[in-house]
Amino acid sequence: MALTLTTPAFGAGQEIPSKHTCEGVDESPEVRWSGAPANTRSFALIVDDPDAPDPKAPKMVWVHWVLYDLPATATSLAEKTRKAPSGAHDGLNDWKKTGWNGPCPPIGRHRYFFKLYALDTVLGDRGPITKAQLESAMSGHILEQAETMGTYQKKG
Repeated sequence: MALTLTTPAFGAGQEIPSKHTCEGVDESPEVRWSGAPANTRSFALIVDDPDAPDPKAPKMVWVHWVLYDLPATATSLAEKTRKAPSGAHDGLNDWKKTGWNGPCPPIGRHRYFFKLYALDTVLGDRGPITKAQLESAMSGHILEQAETMGTYQKKG
């Protein structure tokens, strides 16, 4: 069985509910996964937006959430996750903060990719690392990857 990643908050390719964005209470959605390879030692999760700042002329990928060393036994993250679960570690998003900062696009409808990585190692506490630092640390250790994507455009 292949690694899969879903969220009950929205369907793949569907709109992310406002409560998970800057126009709501900005709480993380629940995410669930299954089908991890048998030799998985940990998971990492990255949520990013490749459409920043304008989907018609993207200039950068904006990082919303970075988590690593999620336990190999984990199969979900609860809604409203503020800090990494016990044993896991928070990375830095592009607001230079740890934890979830949801969609807040300045213009247009953006895509938000939730990417889960099954790793053959535990990376250990590297502090609040960036997405690039996490990707470098994961290099050569990714057993399988799964993703889902949601969209958002500001209402107001």
